Amino acid sequence: MDIIYLIIFFLLGCVFGGVYTVLGNRLAVNDYLFFPYRCDNCGHKLSFLESVPIISYLFLKGKCSSCHKKIDSMEILMEIFTGILFSVAFYSFGFSYELLIALGIVSLLIIVTVSDLNYLIIPDEVLVFFILYFIIVQFFSLGIVDTCYHILTGVFLFLLMYFIMWLGEKILKKESLGGGDVKMMFLFGLVLDPLLGTVTIFLGSFLALPMSLFLLYRNNEKMIPFGPFLLLAFTFIYFTKLTPEILVSWFEF
Repeated sequence: MDIIYLIIFFLLGCVFGGVYTVLGNRLAVNDYLFFPYRCDNCGHKLSFLESVPIISYLFLKGKCSSCHKKIDSMEILMEIFTGILFSVAFYSFGFSYELLIALGIVSLLIIVTVSDLNYLIIPDEVLVFFILYFIIVQFFSLGIVDTCYHILTGVFLFLLMYFIMWLGEKILKKESLGGGDVKMMFLFGLVLDPLLGTVTIFLGSFLALPMSLFLLYRNNEKMIPFGPFLLLAFTFIYFTKLTPEILVSWFEF
């Protein structure tokens, strides 16, 4: 039976992955006409068959049926990646409140990755929606006291990231972090505790370092989207069920 559920969650993830890709691209440019799906080049409205995840991309050979322009391969990659992560979320947490949190984290990861990679923007609408989503889930899961604790943790992580941004601008004499990255730390606090939330910043920076060096070497590019790396760190910490106690034990001798 678990195999059936894993397949179902994979298929659901593929469907939502396509939706999230559209949302990430549209919200970043303040385009709120999400449906029906359409070609970004010629405006051709996609039929139902042209909107089926993965299969439609393969059937159309990666090109629009109207203008024949190549479809961004990121779309199919995001569909598959989301499907895999949805399945991993169910495998890790089963039917639980933790599963709702995990699916929310994956959803946020995909939307922000698309918008930040393509436009260096993390839409405020996305952050507000998931802030409310996590607060509601945590309220029903943990109760009002623990939910308030997580809200205060969010405030702490927001202020910590804001201080890092301020310090970076003072040292580098230019913008060091985007406002969306700072706001997103409040959201992390709704799920993680202060220690793990702080570790997310350092782990995200570690993950971003190779990409930064590569882009600097290849294109002399000095601005990279930091949001996806923060979210990858956030996803890793939550999915591995890392706790402060486990983390502290690693440094005990």
